[in-house]
Amino acid sequence: MSDESMAVAEVLLPLALPGPYSYTIPHGLSVEPGAYAIVPLGSRSVIGVVWAIGSKGPNEISLRPLVEVLDAPPMPALHRKFVDWVAAYYVEPAGNILRMVLRVPSALAPAREQFGYQATGRIPGRMTPQRQRVLNVAADGPILKARELAEMAGVGASVVKGMVKDGSLVPRPLPVFRPFPEPDVTFGQLTLSPAQETAARELCAIVARRQSSVALLDGVTGSGKTEVYFEAMAAALAQGSQVLLMLPEIALTGSFLAKVERRFGVEPAHWHSDVRPRERERVWRGVAEGSARIVVGARSALFLPWKSPGLFVIDEEHEAAYKQEDGVAYHARDMAVVYGSLGKFPVILSSATPSLESLVNAERGRYSHIRLERRHNESELPATSLIDMRTAPIAPQNWLSDELVEEVSRSLTAGDQALLFLNRRGYAPLTLCRACGHHLSCPNCSTSLVEHRFRKQLQCHHCGHQEPMPHACPKCGVEGKLVPCGPGIERLSEEAARRFPEARIVILSSDLARGVFLKDALIGIERGEYNLIIGTQLVAKGHHFPHLVTVGVVDADLALESGDPRSGERTWQLMAQVAGRSGRGEKPGQALIQTHMPGHPLMNALKRGDREGFLAQEMRVREESGLPPYRRLAAIIVSGVDASETERLAREMWSVAPAAADVQILGPAPAPIHLVRGRYRWRYLIRAERDVNVQAFIRQWLTGIKTRGSLRIDIDVDPYNFL
Repeated sequence: MSDESMAVAEVLLPLALPGPYSYTIPHGLSVEPGAYAIVPLGSRSVIGVVWAIGSKGPNEISLRPLVEVLDAPPMPALHRKFVDWVAAYYVEPAGNILRMVLRVPSALAPAREQFGYQATGRIPGRMTPQRQRVLNVAADGPILKARELAEMAGVGASVVKGMVKDGSLVPRPLPVFRPFPEPDVTFGQLTLSPAQETAARELCAIVARRQSSVALLDGVTGSGKTEVYFEAMAAALAQGSQVLLMLPEIALTGSFLAKVERRFGVEPAHWHSDVRPRERERVWRGVAEGSARIVVGARSALFLPWKSPGLFVIDEEHEAAYKQEDGVAYHARDMAVVYGSLGKFPVILSSATPSLESLVNAERGRYSHIRLERRHNESELPATSLIDMRTAPIAPQNWLSDELVEEVSRSLTAGDQALLFLNRRGYAPLTLCRACGHHLSCPNCSTSLVEHRFRKQLQCHHCGHQEPMPHACPKCGVEGKLVPCGPGIERLSEEAARRFPEARIVILSSDLARGVFLKDALIGIERGEYNLIIGTQLVAKGHHFPHLVTVGVVDADLALESGDPRSGERTWQLMAQVAGRSGRGEKPGQALIQTHMPGHPLMNALKRGDREGFLAQEMRVREESGLPPYRRLAAIIVSGVDASETERLAREMWSVAPAAADVQILGPAPAPIHLVRGRYRWRYLIRAERDVNVQAFIRQWLTGIKTRGSLRIDIDVDPYNFL
């Protein structure tokens, strides 16, 4: 570099910007690609990441200097490459992807000094039982903070402060963050069945090769898939690598943390939106430094700055929850596969009901396919029967058929557990006025408000709007005429309490059971403290209920009534997963499915247990219809607060759409839910062959289109939500 030239850092900022901004590097400041730096932007300072180092000549425009380089491990080249890849695939500014990486900027701040307290051996001048307990705790374990010491000794904070003052306790510096203990790959190792042993050997062999590969672990419910991929995790840990175990729901994290700890002897790091800020700092920093060896997390864990990733495991890989709907519309399962490909390490996809995308990739040889076709304890899969609700006798305002009530009663009388499943939160999905026919709707969305009677309020499940239940109709003013229509999980629980008065009922729904309550409820179910479980899809995901014998699906037709092209696949997955909760103990299980469409191919497949027949039929339908995984889809959503302006822009876009023989444009059309969060929505669907560069087509189309006011254009590559 000549004397006239100056070193320049290309810094990517966590903002919706097209690319990095250039800053000069002051003389004497050491900077490398991946470094976290503070740079000026307008009148403020922003944390960004140095994407590249270059130079500028003396005649180039003047640049502002970089302010500071932060003391943190630089972002690895692999992670920067991943950020660029995700941005290109989802047609997003790279800064929007970086924003997901920099979710915890406080983890980059200077370390905060903390102190614990240690016994000096000096006896307090005034000994009391409380002070003696403090000395006992301080002598028996590690150095503790004052609050921790007081809690463990069962005393007030003033007792600890007094002992510091008289010299019987002395402050000692603590590590900034509690260190992550090293996992023991031999701790808690289980005896596997022959089928599990074979599957584990295959996965461990894949890990040993240290190459980019994807394995689909496809095992029936109760086949012990978790224990199998734990062996692959142990193999990756033995290589010195980091492992991510990704879960679709926060609700599953607690039970999986306990499973991982039993297997590896240490509590793993955990990452999801409910983790406290200080713990998020610890985990983010531990992943960046490589000391957090096992991370159990939700989809956002993918964007932690991995130092040495060696294996990603995606549990329940079929779950739609892996698709992010707000902000950057990425699919965490698919991007985990991309990360493994870029980093040349294996990825395991695990499910009892794999997605069609994964099954087709396995069929074409892109993924290895490892199957577990029998349950771990050799118990049989539950028998499934259909209840035809067109002819089943049922009283008005009841939702349980006599046949289902009889089978549930038989199980409860025998001392077993039963489960009633309805995938609809709240008390009732619709509230109507009998006087004028008005139905209570969300002011921000074109949807009905859902009554939540337990909380005495109405709620919109799309924007979160809440309001109290009115006494009179807001349109006609008549009191006493508002009536609930249809069942939600809360209304079902009322009927269950009437039908089974001796039952010990627990309700599992995401808006009622979270955190400690959910954890305690699941423990209570396993111990047999409850014998009737009433739940939404929360109960279908990875739970082990050893005493559960009878499963009743109250309304199996809900998902089939949508316009979602994946509705058949999703219903099959949900029904199979729910049914698979039963019969895991000594007694055989059964599933009874209430349906108004007993002749539907899906219902017949569930009754016969014909998974392969249903999937083959679903694949044929998808291929003939030109739908994923055989062709590609992308959505372009135009939205705004003014209905006419939004429609005008959506229709004007058609006139500038590029001509392409291998791309079909469908639309524009109002989205099925036309108004969401006060924004009107119009949608285009782009359909193309698998080898078409849809992203390039979208960029060409949207170049030159300017939005104004509240108007916005969003892109959703590989959409999952068609509402």
